Amino acid sequence: MLAILSITTPIFLLIGVGFVARRWNLVSPVQLSGVANFVLYAALPALIVGALTRNSLGEVISLPLLLAYALGSVATFVACLWLPRNRRRKTATERAIQALGMSASNSGFIAYPIAALALGQAAAGVILVHTMMVEVLLVIPGALVLAEIGQQADAKAGAALRQTCQRLTRNPILISLTAGLAIAASGFRLPDTLTRTIELLAGAAGPAALFVIGGTLYGLKIRGMLKDMGQIMAGKLLLHPLLVLGLLLALETVTGPLPPHLFAGAMIFAACPMISIYPLIAQRFGMEGVGAAALMASTVASFLTLSAVLWALSRVGLLPLLG
Repeated sequence: MLAILSITTPIFLLIGVGFVARRWNLVSPVQLSGVANFVLYAALPALIVGALTRNSLGEVISLPLLLAYALGSVATFVACLWLPRNRRRKTATERAIQALGMSASNSGFIAYPIAALALGQAAAGVILVHTMMVEVLLVIPGALVLAEIGQQADAKAGAALRQTCQRLTRNPILISLTAGLAIAASGFRLPDTLTRTIELLAGAAGPAALFVIGGTLYGLKIRGMLKDMGQIMAGKLLLHPLLVLGLLLALETVTGPLPPHLFAGAMIFAACPMISIYPLIAQRFGMEGVGAAALMASTVASFLTLSAVLWALSRVGLLPLLG
């Protein structure tokens, strides 16, 4: 258990550093936004490109892992849309935004740092590529399209989809995924100087991202939204990892066992709280309150759930260094 706490505790201490820095006004919201932009536009893209170009494309992309994580995320999304309570009391837009919170993990800002400590940076980077592909290409666009359609009774699916695709073409994560996949598929090897530069940028992704999460949590309030917040939190921290686990086990009966680091990594990523930009997306549809509350509550609660996931993975031999 001490080995597990040695992984989770530093992560949440770094989040605490960001929180205290905002609490004591050591950094302003503008400065915090600058750090977040550095992570989003420089560190994370470098991490993704580095993970994709370190080995051949066949060694980097695992179709069983990609399929299991995608199906588990989509199943979580659909489950939220069709919850009886939601169907009776929520609009289509509200259901779509809540479903996004349940099915899209904070892969870059929380999951990657934890997986890097538990599995190593190389393995964590490979898993990050898979989860980012699912979130950026599938879950987030799907939620945005459904939310736009639900908000405007006369909106057409094609128009909403076209607007979402236009925004995605400017997304740095999607651009880095595309560039990394193209380089890996071509077999081109990056020069050593560029590789070292990418590694330096990628190494800054974890600490800087955790600092931003802590600063973002300062000042968030949860009053008056306990039911919705609790539903989103339970869906993200319990339902999502359970469905991903079920799909991983089901696919293993067909494709054979996944390498232990891929199986363990998928569970770590699925068990993390929702994406850090969740309140910003929710704000576009008038749901910033519940979005911020759900992000704060799930981030705090994930200290316990992630520790439990790491413990379970170590008990079944998927994290032998923690056993």
